[in-house]
Amino acid sequence: MPILSSLIEPMKVNGIGNKQSQRARAIEVLGWVGMREDVLTRYPHEFSGGQRQRIAIARALMLRPELIIADEPLSALDVSVQSQILNLFKDLQQEHGIAFLFISHDMAVVYHLAHEVVVMKSGTIVEQASKADFFANPKHAYSRELLSAVPDIGNTRRRNRTRKTVTA
Repeated sequence: MPILSSLIEPMKVNGIGNKQSQRARAIEVLGWVGMREDVLTRYPHEFSGGQRQRIAIARALMLRPELIIADEPLSALDVSVQSQILNLFKDLQQEHGIAFLFISHDMAVVYHLAHEVVVMKSGTIVEQASKADFFANPKHAYSRELLSAVPDIGNTRRRNRTRKTVTA
């Protein structure tokens, strides 16, 4: 299915607009996600993973949602593309007032995007706090485990290492 057909499908299913207004909305939303009109006639296999993710986000925006649920939307993307998509989410929050329920195991991503953090373990909420409170003082043991698993790249202390010298 070409990108235009994929984007306007939610509008068609819900009986919203005509072909002209649906195409106009698709062009508008593509602009929000940093893509141009010329992608409308192309097919998904012609795009990179990051571009496909932008198209998927555009499709989710077609019906003007107040909330988007994003389950691990960065997991299959390389780090540079993850950063671009993460910044796109922040821009959509700020410019269009869209709320996100963002599901992630990546604490750096949570820190960058979240306002409120909810931690679940085995399908049960074990902690809920503002981002500042959660990262400063996690209350639940599982929350502390999640945070302790994050590598500390800024730690420049060297460990004492014992070197073994091999002599022949």
